[in-house]
Amino acid sequence: MVKSRSETQAHILETAARLLDDEGAAALTIRAVAGAAGLQAPALYRFFEDKDALLDAVAEHVFATYVAGKAVAPGDPVADLRAGWDAHLGFGLANASLFALLVTPGRTSPAAEAGLAVLRARVHRIAEAGRLRVPEPLAVELVHAAGTGAVLTLLARAPADRDPGLAETMYEAVLARILTDAPRPAATPPELSKLTGAERALLAEWLDRD
Repeated sequence: MVKSRSETQAHILETAARLLDDEGAAALTIRAVAGAAGLQAPALYRFFEDKDALLDAVAEHVFATYVAGKAVAPGDPVADLRAGWDAHLGFGLANASLFALLVTPGRTSPAAEAGLAVLRARVHRIAEAGRLRVPEPLAVELVHAAGTGAVLTLLARAPADRDPGLAETMYEAVLARILTDAPRPAATPPELSKLTGAERALLAEWLDRD
């Protein structure tokens, strides 16, 4: 059965993703991917301009489900940020080669940018709730740097040697730097609670005068 263009492209990306997972980014050449996919190397150039384009497409292909799962959800924005942090760690530890590719210095990946966009949205919700003590861009950079550093540090060790408390400690340190205390509802002074509605309105008018 002849595959459509979209089916062929999906097959190439799935094959490349397996190669990346099994052998790392260095093994992801046009020739190697073509051979593993049962195609001639020139066939891949009908889909990808060069190796960098192939790497970007593979990253987006694998990252798409992850980013979709990171969509900003309603509810407590701080809890939502924590959910994103946990998902980020889980993805990085489960996809070591792809994660290393996404965070390569000087390399811009559409997939990584999509993940950052979700992080910015999460941090913006915290800012809207009045919980940020630092500017939004700084908060995003701190969370992103801490998350990336935590994953890379853990990946540098054998699974049995990884400290499960490292990422937790980093996260708590970042939260302490970027968050204010949870806002408390304003209490009505006992004396004011005895006033009638009209008296409180009149008092508010006096206080608003210059």
